[in-house]
Amino acid sequence: MSTLTSTPVQQETAKPRRLRGLAWLMVRQHRSALLACAAATVLGAAWIVYQRWAMLDTLHSAGWPGKPTDVLNDAMLQHISRTFNDAAGYLSCLPLLFGVFLGAPLISSDQEHGTAQLVTTQSVPRLRWLLWKLVFALVLVVVTTGILGALFTWWWRAAVPVVSSNWLDGSIFDTTGPVLTTLTLFTTSLGIVIGTLIRRAVTAMALTFFGSVAFLGVVDYLTPHLGTPRRIAFPLDSEHPAGLTNAVQVDQWVGTASDKLYGWSTCVSDDAPEACRARLGIVNSVWDYFGYDQMSTLQWTTAGLLLAGSAALVALVWWRTRRHPL
Repeated sequence: MSTLTSTPVQQETAKPRRLRGLAWLMVRQHRSALLACAAATVLGAAWIVYQRWAMLDTLHSAGWPGKPTDVLNDAMLQHISRTFNDAAGYLSCLPLLFGVFLGAPLISSDQEHGTAQLVTTQSVPRLRWLLWKLVFALVLVVVTTGILGALFTWWWRAAVPVVSSNWLDGSIFDTTGPVLTTLTLFTTSLGIVIGTLIRRAVTAMALTFFGSVAFLGVVDYLTPHLGTPRRIAFPLDSEHPAGLTNAVQVDQWVGTASDKLYGWSTCVSDDAPEACRARLGIVNSVWDYFGYDQMSTLQWTTAGLLLAGSAALVALVWWRTRRHPL
């Protein structure tokens, strides 16, 4: 008689995967930044979606788009515009916050406290540690600002008819499209460079703050110079042509039928303005402007320059770390 023996099947218990090595170190060191960015992304995204829905619900209840916006209640329109501009103001602070609180202390804090030397002497190559640092910070920037910027752009497209049409203003131009993400990448990279050179976290944060504020001002000044304005002439005291809907005026003159231009205030203070204009032959109002359809081109041009600048700053950090000890 044979005895059947059964061999128990050994089932391997699946062990939960845990972060190890440098991945664990990045999360452990920067868990406050991770939690802050996660909270800002989730809460900010929910708030933007809600505000967009509330805006459209209010407008539809008031009869829009059947009724033109100029006959809608002024108090309602002001409330919508104020809410939208407040949101734009909050988002425009992100480049500064990321540069100061993430970029500046990213490496300088480890240098100041000796963590960088400790890690790179524990069988971790220096450049591998630096790569993890840079990728962690820049991915965190892209994910956070990418989500919030995309949702805010979605809100902006719906809000154009009822909010300020000056889309070249920094609070709108810098927070929609690709500009918010690339602008934040640049200020974060700037903070990393300053921190690497200064090697003191608090000092680097202060310098990054002032440097970023100055840089943001320069970007707002240079933005109109990245494209070519259009020019249009139309009769004085007439309705603006349809092509100027949501356009941003950058200069204005008065002109003759032969295209001779005078300053916009010509004849305004004269005792007989009409006679003054007739004597000079002034019949047209002349605008230099950016059309609404040029917004995307200007934004992507700005984003490309910012991305190139960010890459140059990151390359500088990489070169500096290879050439000098941490």
